[in-house]
Amino acid sequence: MSLQPVASPELSVIDSLMWQRPDSALAMLLPCFDTCRADVSRSVSTTHDRHYAHLLLAELLYKNDSAQTNRAELRQAVAYYDSLLRVADTRGVSLHRPVRRDASNASDADTQTIAFLDARAHYINGVGYYESDSIVEACREYLKALEIMEEHFGEKELVGEKARFMALTYTHLTGLFSDQYLHEQTIYFGNKALDYYHRFNATPWHIAWMYNEIGSNYHILCDFNKADSLYDLAINVLPDTNNLIYRDIVVLKAFLQYKKVKQAKMSLQQLKRLLLLSESENEYLARCAIIGEIYFRERQFDSALVYLNQVFQESQNEELKKQTAEFLVDILKKQGQDLEIFEYAEFLVPFANLSENESYLKSQLTELCNGYKQKRTENLHQKKLMKTNKNTNLTIGLLLGVVALMAVSYGLIRKRHRKLEVRQNETVKLLESERYAHEIQQKALAGRLRKSNDLLRLQSEMAIKIQESMEKEKLCAPHGDYEALIQETPCHEIIESLEGTNIKRISVPNDYAELSLSPQQLLSLAKVTEKHFCGFESYLRNLYPKISALDIDICRLFLLGLNEKQASILLHRDYSTIMEHVRKMKKALRIEKNLRDFIRNGG
Repeated sequence: MSLQPVASPELSVIDSLMWQRPDSALAMLLPCFDTCRADVSRSVSTTHDRHYAHLLLAELLYKNDSAQTNRAELRQAVAYYDSLLRVADTRGVSLHRPVRRDASNASDADTQTIAFLDARAHYINGVGYYESDSIVEACREYLKALEIMEEHFGEKELVGEKARFMALTYTHLTGLFSDQYLHEQTIYFGNKALDYYHRFNATPWHIAWMYNEIGSNYHILCDFNKADSLYDLAINVLPDTNNLIYRDIVVLKAFLQYKKVKQAKMSLQQLKRLLLLSESENEYLARCAIIGEIYFRERQFDSALVYLNQVFQESQNEELKKQTAEFLVDILKKQGQDLEIFEYAEFLVPFANLSENESYLKSQLTELCNGYKQKRTENLHQKKLMKTNKNTNLTIGLLLGVVALMAVSYGLIRKRHRKLEVRQNETVKLLESERYAHEIQQKALAGRLRKSNDLLRLQSEMAIKIQESMEKEKLCAPHGDYEALIQETPCHEIIESLEGTNIKRISVPNDYAELSLSPQQLLSLAKVTEKHFCGFESYLRNLYPKISALDIDICRLFLLGLNEKQASILLHRDYSTIMEHVRKMKKALRIEKNLRDFIRNGG
C-alpha cells in the first residue's frame, strides 16, 4: 500500500502544542478542522491529514473535558495507523519522506514515528469506549497501546512525551480495574504508572493520587502496613494540606487506624473534624458514610442510622448508596423493623441481578491482564536473549580484532625498532620544539581566559541591571469598553440565556445542562474579550503563570459581570470546584477583595 510521506505542518504544530497547552491547541484545530474533513482529492497527503486531524480532535476533546464526537472517524484512523505500522514493521517505511522503492534501509526511527501515532490512536479509542461503558473494549485498547509502545521502544527511549503517554495509559488501566474491585491488577498497573510519573516529573497531586489509589487497594486487601506507608508517601508528596486529596487520605488513615486497633473514639473524633471541613455535598456525604460504617461496626445502630440514612437519601453516587443500603437493611433486621426495610431492599434488587454479569466482566478483564503480563514477560525475555547474543558476538569480534591488532602492532614495533636509533636525535629535537610551542600556546590561552572572564563579569553585571530595571516596572491591566463587550453577540447570548433562570445554591451542573457552553462558544468569548480588552489573557498569565484554561474562562465570565454560581453552570462544573479555583487565584494574586471586582476594575 502507499504511505503518507509528510504530515501537514499546521497539524504538526498543533500536536506539539497539545502536550503543554491543550486548550490553545483545540482553539487552533477547530477553525481548520472543516478543511481537514472536506471532500477534496483523495491523495495520500489528504488521507493522512484527515486521519491525523481526527486523532488530534479526539485527544484534545478529552484533554479539555469534552466527550468524543468523532467516534466513527477515529476508528477509521485506528485501522489506518494499524495498516501503516504493519507495512512499516516489514519494510521500514517513513512518514517523513517519500516512499522509496527500496524501503528496507529505512531507519528504526521512521517505524517508531508510526508506532507512536498508532499507540495514541488505540489509547484514545479506549477512552471513547470507556465513556460509553464498554469496559472490556476499553481495556483491550489500552493494553494494545502499551504493547505497541513496548514492542517498538526501549526503556531508555520512553521519556518526555512518550513517558507521559505511558503514564496516562497505565493510569487509565489503574482506574478501570479499581472500579471493578480487581485489587491485585489495580496495584500492578498503579505501580507501573508511578514509574513513568517520576520519569517526566509529574505534578505532586498526580503522584499523591496514585499513592493513595494503590494504598486504598492494599487497605481493602487488609494489608494495613503497606496501605499506611503508601498513605504517608502520598501526604509527604503534597505541597500543602488545603486540598481534597489530602483530606481524602487523612480520612482513609483514620479509618485504617480504627481497623488496626479497634478504638473508635479517636477515629470518630478525627473524622467528624474533617466532616466540618467538607467543601462540597459529595465530600460531606462520603465522610458521613465512613462515620456511619464505624458506628455500624461498633453496633451503635441509632447513631449509624442517622449518618447512613442521610447518605442514602441525598447521595447521587449509586455505589455509595448501594453500600449504605446494605448496612441499613442489616441494622433494621437486627432491630426487628421489617416494615422499614422495604425502601432499601427495593433499591438493592437491580444490583443482585448484575452479579452474574459483573463476574463475567471481571473474568474477561482478568484474562486480558494476565495475557498482557505474559506477553510482556515473553517480550522482555526475548529482548534480553537478543541483547545477550549481541553482546556475545560483539565480544568475539572484539577479541578477534584485538588479536589482529596485536599482530599488526608487533610487526610495526619490530620495524620501528630498527629505525629507532637513527631517528632518536630527530625525536629529541621534535619534542623540544613541541614543548616550546606548547608553552607559547598556554600563555596565549591564559590571556584569552582573562579576557573571557572579564567579558562574563561584564555580561553578569548588565543582566543584573536589566533584571532590576524590569522589577521596577509594573504590569498594566488592559482597559476596554465593557458596554461594547456585552453587546457582542457571544456575550449577549450568554447573558440572555441566564435571564429568568433561578439557579439554586444546592443545584448541580446537570440540572442546567442546556446552559453549558460548548468549546466553540468559549472560543468565541475569548476572541471578543481580546478584541475589546487586548492582552487580557497575557495580563492574567503574567500575574499568575500557573493559571489554567478553566481559570481564564472564569475570569472572562467575571468580566461580563456574572457570579460564581452562574459560572459553574455555564462551565459545567460543581460550584465547589469554581470556588476552589477562585480561592487559588486570589491566593496567587494576593488580593483580599472580591475577585470579580479585581477583574472588572483592572487590578
